[in-house]
This record gives sequence, C-alpha cells and structure tokens, in this order.
Amino acid sequence: MGIKSFMGRRAKDVSKKEYNAPILVEDYMTRKLITFSPDQSILEVMESFAKNRISGGPVLDDNGFLVGIISEADCMKEISESRYFNQPILDKSLERFMTKKVQTIPHDMSIFDAAGEFHKNNRRRLPVMKDGIIVGQISRKDIVIAALKLTSHNYQ
Repeated sequence: MGIKSFMGRRAKDVSKKEYNAPILVEDYMTRKLITFSPDQSILEVMESFAKNRISGGPVLDDNGFLVGIISEADCMKEISESRYFNQPILDKSLERFMTKKVQTIPHDMSIFDAAGEFHKNNRRRLPVMKDGIIVGQISRKDIVIAALKLTSHNYQ
C-alpha cells in the first residue's frame, strides 16, 4: 500500500524564490521637484531653500532641460565670498554659482547601484533621467528609506 501525502501540490522549483519588491530608483525618487532657472537670483534660491525646507535642486532651461544643479554648498560659497569682498549678493544670477557638469542616474537603476554612486561620488542628491529628460530626483535619505523597507526580504 502506498503512502499518501496531504501536503498538496508542490511548487516546481522551491529553491528559487520570486522577488517582487520595488528596488529601482524610480520606485523611491521624488517626482514633484522644486526647480530653478539659470536667470534667478541667488537670493531667490536661498529663500526657496528656506521656505521649502530643501537643500538643493535642479536648474532647468526654458525648454525644461537640465542645465545644472544648485545646492546649499554653492550658496555658502557665495555668502562667504560676498562677505570677504564686501559685495551684496542680491543681484547675482544663479548661473554663476550652479554646478554645470551634473552627474545623473537612470530611472531604472537599482537602489543598490545608486547607493554605490552616492558613496563613490559623495553627492547628496542626484537627478533621475529617462530618455534625456529629468523625471525626478533621489537623495541619500531616499536610499536609506528604501533599504529600511527592504530589510525583511531575502536577496538571491
């Protein structure tokens, strides 16, 4: 007489676990960005930082293309130089102070690779691109939050 099993039908290959948690940059990036224009004054930008509680943002041209990024560090440099040379900061445009060579990452990069980029390049935020257009921005904090959400998953 044969032995019957009451366990039911088994999966074909139980050694491979299916992983479907979100792990891409686009799953954690900020989509609603506060952007700046190259012709804005540095004072306007600093006021926007304070008002919106942000520390930087992308600079877009009139067509919406990324032309730079501005950060608190760029503003600190201007404040320091203005004090040193005893010059007002009110009338200077953002274009003089923004970082023009902007490192970006693709929307479909994994958060693990993005974490490596942050570590390697010591950036606080990176614009996220899709087909040459900015679609969002991801920060180091976003990566940490993503990692916390993924701690219960097993990666294979």
